[in-house]
Amino acid sequence: MNEPEKTSAQTSTSAPVNPPHLRSTFVAASEMPWQPTQFAGIEMKILYSDDEGRSTILFRMAPGAVVPLHEHTALEQTFMLEGSLEDAEGSCGPGDFVWRPGGNIHVAHAPDGATFLSVFTRPNKFFDGTKFFTATEK
Repeated sequence: MNEPEKTSAQTSTSAPVNPPHLRSTFVAASEMPWQPTQFAGIEMKILYSDDEGRSTILFRMAPGAVVPLHEHTALEQTFMLEGSLEDAEGSCGPGDFVWRPGGNIHVAHAPDGATFLSVFTRPNKFFDGTKFFTATEK
């Protein structure tokens, strides 16, 4: 079994101590305010985002809200917490998981509202020119 080396400050029962650049980052998502998006009825909490375009976002959609036509430019994964998210290919409800490969194009809507967690490998491309959720204005 592969175990980390112990430092002089550690005993046989203590946990390893990571250097600052390898430490866990805890996000108090329950305390974060919901932020509006560019789309009516859709709010978000950006839990993770980096310079390479990866992101993890918690979304909340009001009943009837729509994410307009967009392309997933790389793998996207979504876990449904509440409500349902639907497109022309199917529907995902509480406890369900859906992933879409890069190149997938669709319009998503939440007929009865939805809360879900999405993990993006790269930002989506919106065909109406709207910037991705993590894009910053320069």
